[in-house]
Amino acid sequence: MDIAATSTQLIEFAIAVLVAGAISGLLAGLFGIGGGTVLVPVLYQGLTFFGTDETVRMQVAVGTSIAIIVPTAIQSFAAHRKRGAVDMQLLKDWLVLLPVGVIAASIVAATISGGALRAIFAVVALVVALRLLLNRKGWVLGGDIPGNPWRSIIGVFIGFLSTLMGIGGGVLNNTFMTLYSRPMHQAVATSSGVGVIISIPGIVGYIWAGWGAHGLPPFSTGFVNFPAVLILIPTSVLAAPYGVRLAHALSRRQLEVAFGLFLIFVAARFIVTLV
Repeated sequence: MDIAATSTQLIEFAIAVLVAGAISGLLAGLFGIGGGTVLVPVLYQGLTFFGTDETVRMQVAVGTSIAIIVPTAIQSFAAHRKRGAVDMQLLKDWLVLLPVGVIAASIVAATISGGALRAIFAVVALVVALRLLLNRKGWVLGGDIPGNPWRSIIGVFIGFLSTLMGIGGGVLNNTFMTLYSRPMHQAVATSSGVGVIISIPGIVGYIWAGWGAHGLPPFSTGFVNFPAVLILIPTSVLAAPYGVRLAHALSRRQLEVAFGLFLIFVAARFIVTLV
């Protein structure tokens, strides 16, 4: 490959990453998610282009996405909290439980294959999307969020599965809270706080899981590639407040349909990589 072609492709990839960062920030505010559903596919394709070893490619995409979630989640959480929409009691209950799931997922990430990670991502995204699009008022499991031990078990599960997917927990927490009759706007707002609790220990976990791994791209620390983090953070942070404004301007059903369609698109993208 000649130098001119390489430079052109590098510029195109950098532009794609910047756009992905802006979209991830918007989604962080709009849906309470960390934007990993956008970032992981983009980072995976970029790492494929750079020839990153298949054995670590998906892990680096997920670990880097987790690192980028931190500032956008904090930004979104602060904005939602100002509006009084966050369930602070639920976050306090999960303050330890979510990181327990993160630690368990980090251990699994050290050994699981990239294909398995992509399959997990696609299946969960598709299930949640169908639930949102086909949602009916009667589709609830209870009048309010259950107490322990179920609340604790669900907290660990959300932390575990979200860390494997490279997301901030919003996909799962939104579904959980709405199944127990909580308003979608409150679920979105609380999910931004869930993203903060998951992403911070998630960075440490993915650095540990990938420490000393072979085939990592340049300037990676474990499964986290910091050049990509530095490119993506500014645009994602700047875009997050606009997503918050949009979230509070839409109805519950509009949020559900938009989120469901978006997740179907994401699931389809990952299924394509598996065939």
